[in-house]
Amino acid sequence: MRILFVGDVVGRPGRDAVEGLLPALKDRLDIDACVVNGENVANGVGITPRLAERLMAAGADAITLGNHAWRREEIGPYLASSAAVVRPANFQSAAPGRGLAFVEARDGAPVAVLNLLGSLFLDPAHSMWEVVDDLVDEARAVTPVIVVDVHAEATSEKVALASWLDGRVTAVLGTHTHVQTADARVLPGGTAALTDVGMTGPHDSVIGVETKLAIRRMRTGMPVRFETASGGVRLEGAVVTCDPATGRASAIELVRVPWPAT
Repeated sequence: MRILFVGDVVGRPGRDAVEGLLPALKDRLDIDACVVNGENVANGVGITPRLAERLMAAGADAITLGNHAWRREEIGPYLASSAAVVRPANFQSAAPGRGLAFVEARDGAPVAVLNLLGSLFLDPAHSMWEVVDDLVDEARAVTPVIVVDVHAEATSEKVALASWLDGRVTAVLGTHTHVQTADARVLPGGTAALTDVGMTGPHDSVIGVETKLAIRRMRTGMPVRFETASGGVRLEGAVVTCDPATGRASAIELVRVPWPAT
């Protein structure tokens, strides 16, 4: 089984890249299931029901979120009813939505998708370490193929979680920092790991934001209204190859495709 994970989709440029590239990319890479992080698809912060539906129409089987999940007030009722859009599982227990979802791969086999939020700078209601084992056990009762999106600032948290879950999940893939890392690997127990899958959006920027605006805030410390940049757009992510019978990964490869396609 081949699973494509698409990194944080930022604003309209990222959405255009997904809609323009994903259908053909899935065919070219022979993808069985696709997970997309949609945390920043709504003008750089959050997601709306309409945009979630557009990502799924483009080919996402599941959508993961992150610390900006609640930035759009209309998303709460949508998450409460959606079976394929998952928010971090370590939010407050009364928050709408789910942190674990099961979607179907191309052949109908179940794939579990788990979303967790790191602690550094993000301050979730509960540490991911308090909930992750029970969620993995719940997922493994249904399928051995389990993809974990760890939306976190700290490299150390992502690497530690991958090591902790090695042999119990198919992949632990980092999101949030928007810079694709060079540490794609399969751990000894058969779990594919990557500190950050990267960003789908404008890379002539400061992690998706117009460069001059990000620098102004950093230099002055004053409030600055951020705007999504537009140049250097590309889709980034990773493809994990695994045995659907055991969930063990055999390979992980980086994906980086410019948009418009050249």
